[in-house]
Amino acid sequence: MSTLTRRGFLGTMSLASAAVFFAACSGGGDDGPAAPSAGPQVSQADIDAAMAKPTTLTFWTWVPDIQNEVDLFEKKYPAIKVELVNVGQGAPHYQKLRAAIQSGQGAPDVTQMEFQYIPSFTLGDNLLDISGYGAGAIKDQYPEWVWSQVSTGDVVYAVPQDVGPMGLLYRDDLLADAGVEVPTTWEAFVTAAADYRKANPKSYLTNLAPNQPGQIIGYLWQAGARPFAYDGDKTVTVDLASEAGKKVVALWGEMLAAGSLSVDPDFTDSWYQGLANGKYASWPTAAWGPVFLQGTAKKTSGQWRAVPLPQWDEAAPASGNWGGSTDAVLKSSANPIAAAQLALYINTAKESALKLATEQFLFPPSTTILEDPEVADQESPFFGGQKVNATFTEISATVTPDFGWLPFMDFVYTNFNETLGKAIADKGDLTAGLQAWQDAVAGYAKDQGFTLA
Repeated sequence: MSTLTRRGFLGTMSLASAAVFFAACSGGGDDGPAAPSAGPQVSQADIDAAMAKPTTLTFWTWVPDIQNEVDLFEKKYPAIKVELVNVGQGAPHYQKLRAAIQSGQGAPDVTQMEFQYIPSFTLGDNLLDISGYGAGAIKDQYPEWVWSQVSTGDVVYAVPQDVGPMGLLYRDDLLADAGVEVPTTWEAFVTAAADYRKANPKSYLTNLAPNQPGQIIGYLWQAGARPFAYDGDKTVTVDLASEAGKKVVALWGEMLAAGSLSVDPDFTDSWYQGLANGKYASWPTAAWGPVFLQGTAKKTSGQWRAVPLPQWDEAAPASGNWGGSTDAVLKSSANPIAAAQLALYINTAKESALKLATEQFLFPPSTTILEDPEVADQESPFFGGQKVNATFTEISATVTPDFGWLPFMDFVYTNFNETLGKAIADKGDLTAGLQAWQDAVAGYAKDQGFTLA
């Protein structure tokens, strides 16, 4: 599961400090970036030699119990020892990683990294291209949208570990009691929210969290918005207030104005209670949500169901993504071959990848693992016996590819709380809040020396 609260190293910098960081990383000259090309191929003989050489690797990760997968790796490669380090999830992880890279001391060989933070580390040329270490051969195991998150051209920066295609979890019993059908379009969702509120004046069809930019970005993704892009050098695109973006916030704004939504901050005690006590009859969330919900609302077991998000166009099913992480190898690693093989093994060796899916409950990015009977055929009593993994596998196939990020997503997430997030909390003008978010992010990009496309 990806971090839910994101305040990374850039979010804690002053603008002046951030400007120094970007200037140091951006390189000189006025020419545009050259198209990245894959590095040299490492021979199998070189891989075999490296994996037989006594080596210690440092692996920074926040995945619980990942020692189980590491044990499998060390059993296969007894000459390699892996030191696991959890420096924290979210901001602490990225702050300490950046500090170690900049100081030249203490950086790991392999590090967990969320999709949206990869550009901030490619900006500094900190990530090893692992295409020639075996990663280039695994492309066909993933949906196009997943692979586009970890690669540029033939260059591969990380191995996907988990993803968060978005669907809708809902209380079957509550909707049935209210006489409300499960909405399959966003237009129907607006009507259903109003009807549900009339039938249940003390509860809501769903909640719109004012502190959750990741969810909002997932909605934008599904609607076809492409709010961010980065050319790998000096040019960025900031297009939050696109027509697609305005369409999304206008819909949610309509429900807010009608009193059909709550605006409770998520991942708080009161929000957990709302899921458990029926205050919210549905939760638009990611593929990691079903397992999370089981631990939060145990007494509602058997009452939940999972379906795709409501659609903008039922003839062209689409979803967005919320969350997702990878394992990347730093260029500073003294043992790049062994480090790359660790990242590959943990996430692509069948036994290890199945453990991640069935024991740590990370939603797999790999179609190979998603189609394995241990994952695909798993029935969930909490969801009335539904094969929830199979449902989200189908949803994952509808996530649209080529969604980009900026090399300063920390600022994007932080500023959300001051702009669109504030408008949501105040039940105000969401279109104006979106424009304020757009203006702030574009202004920040200029302040850091980037050119707006």
